[in-house]
Amino acid sequence: MARPRTRRSRLASLRAAFWLVPAAFSAGAVLLAIGLSLLELRLALPFNDILPSGPAGARSLLSSIITAMISFTALVFSITVVALQLASSQYSPRVLRTFLEDRVTQATLGTFVATFLFAMVVLATLPDRSTVRLPELSLAVAMALVLASSGLFIYYLHHITTTMRVSHIIAAIGAQTRGTIGEQYPDDQIERTSVSLSPPNQTVCADVPGLVDDIDLHLLAALARRHGSAMAVLPAPGDFVAAGQPLVTVHPLDNETNTPVAAQEAARVVSISIERTPGQDVGFGFRQLADIAERALSPGINDTTTAVRAAQEMHDLLRRLAARPFHPWVVRDDDGAVRARAERQSFDHFLAIAVDELRRAGRDDPRITRLLDATLADLRTVALPEHLPDILRRLHG
Repeated sequence: MARPRTRRSRLASLRAAFWLVPAAFSAGAVLLAIGLSLLELRLALPFNDILPSGPAGARSLLSSIITAMISFTALVFSITVVALQLASSQYSPRVLRTFLEDRVTQATLGTFVATFLFAMVVLATLPDRSTVRLPELSLAVAMALVLASSGLFIYYLHHITTTMRVSHIIAAIGAQTRGTIGEQYPDDQIERTSVSLSPPNQTVCADVPGLVDDIDLHLLAALARRHGSAMAVLPAPGDFVAAGQPLVTVHPLDNETNTPVAAQEAARVVSISIERTPGQDVGFGFRQLADIAERALSPGINDTTTAVRAAQEMHDLLRRLAARPFHPWVVRDDDGAVRARAERQSFDHFLAIAVDELRRAGRDDPRITRLLDATLADLRTVALPEHLPDILRRLHG
């Protein structure tokens, strides 16, 4: 059974796909080669002193380019696989997404494949007779692509060694999570009161097991208006739902005619995936950083400095969240009536990951315990009153 996916989740998955950039580069190279082959009949460029003087020389040049690009592509793929293996074993399997979404790696692989395909198409169009003019423009572009590939390969080696450093990985996760916080927990959030709905008269359950990836609240509100009701999503982004577990509740409105909601319609507003993504899931960033810190504190690695760096990044994220309200997402009609509601992950949930788990893993390390105490003391100075009990409980516990 296919997993329900919202439109935004599908677009995000497409943008993050590793194959998209190489596929676009490859298609562009083939179209460019075909287009230049057609233009060669109309253009006469003076490249005879630079490019091969006959079909045999041009064929040798293109064959060398094809062979070199195959070797380059295999080398880049091998380096990327090794980087993924090292990152998975050294830091956390959940940081692989950072490497797979890296545009430099995608562009490098795409450029090599594009150069290979371009040379293949040009080679297929070479004339057999020396009396026929060579595709000079296509050969010039092929040589330019080789030069670009060589420069990009050198930059790729620098880039991959930089991104493999743990400080870079932690900073990248932090930057991504800060972006999610800015989108999901804005400073100017208007909804600051609890929202209550009438008792539900219908419950829609999940068809498949998985993790809540995305909630399209505006689509949920439109569905609720169509059925004369209000609707609420029970799990928060990042939560696991089992097949048959309640997913969406339908609440009747007194002044409207309520009609039943089909399970397929409700499932379209909640994306269920096999893995967590950073789209709406702020906790995913905390989970990655906590995994890195806990693995660094394990007896097999014993790298307290890395754990401290991950804890410092989580401190910055917690400080941003502590000053923001955590009320549910709500969509209202023009008259103020609630049409759709979805739950958020709680501030206590983030503290449990960043403080409780790390304190347990580093209970024998004074650097970790002092850092966590200092983090809680700092959070106390900026937290909203609604978050203070969770902070004080851990600070004095």
